Formats: sequence, structure tokens, C-alpha cells
Amino acid sequence: MTPAIDLLKKARAEFRVHSYAHDPKSASYGLEAAEKLGLPPEQVYKTLLAATEKGELLVAVVPVVGSLDLKALASAAGVKKVDMADPGAAQRSTGYLVGGISPLGQKKRLRTFVDESARRFPSIFVSAGRRGLEVELAAQVLADHTGASFAAIGR
Repeated sequence: MTPAIDLLKKARAEFRVHSYAHDPKSASYGLEAAEKLGLPPEQVYKTLLAATEKGELLVAVVPVVGSLDLKALASAAGVKKVDMADPGAAQRSTGYLVGGISPLGQKKRLRTFVDESARRFPSIFVSAGRRGLEVELAAQVLADHTGASFAAIGR
């Protein structure tokens, strides 16, 4: 299992794990997950890392069908500016490989923001910590176990 799944099991949270055969040639890991699992893409979320002007890493969870609004994330985090984080820094900080970064069970707990659209669904799907592995859970369960805030950060 992965640290994300271990965390949810230990907390006795309500969740389900879904796996699929990952294609390394896939252009979008999130869209691949939606397609292979037969899910509406707006219900599948990707985990992105951004860095503030002071070097703080932030976690942003947004729908795979959209993109991250960096200005909105900066505003939600109360900082002047954010840029996408260096992939190597993201991997070192979270303990996960790019394309399989889960918002759950990261090596270092980072401030986390979930796009408010996640609240529209009874459950959402996020990476379980490995390419080809998704975890389905309520958005509030995700927020509870990451300390996340909900904000309009997707577009």
C-alpha cells in the first residue's frame, strides 16, 4: 500500500481504492484515470504543488479537466505570488513521484487547498500515491486528513 492509503486506514476513514493499468505514454495522468475507471472527469482531481515567493510549498487539489489559478491560490494562501513548484522539490517534499502525488500521507505536511467544486460531489477521486491508483472519498474527508481549506482555485 501507499502512505496515503495507510493514513486513511489508520484513521478509519471512509474511502475506496480503485486501480487501473497505467500507460507511461499517457499525456495526462488524471484524464487517464477518469477514462480507464469510467469516471466523469470533473469528479477526478489532480494534486499540484506551487511555491510561494518565500519558497513555501503549497498543495493545490483541482479538477483534472481544468487548471490551477495561481493568483487565486496566492490569494487563498495569503501570499503575494505563487508559481508551479519544481518537480524535484515536489517529489522530495511529498515522498511521491510526479504523476502519483497524493494530497494524503505526504512526508511533510504542507498547507493544502482544495477547489471548492469538490463539495458538489458525494465523493471525489484523487491519487492514492502511485500512478494507476486512485482513492475515492468525500471532499470533507480529504480536507479533514490534510488540514485543507476549500477555495475557488481552479478554472
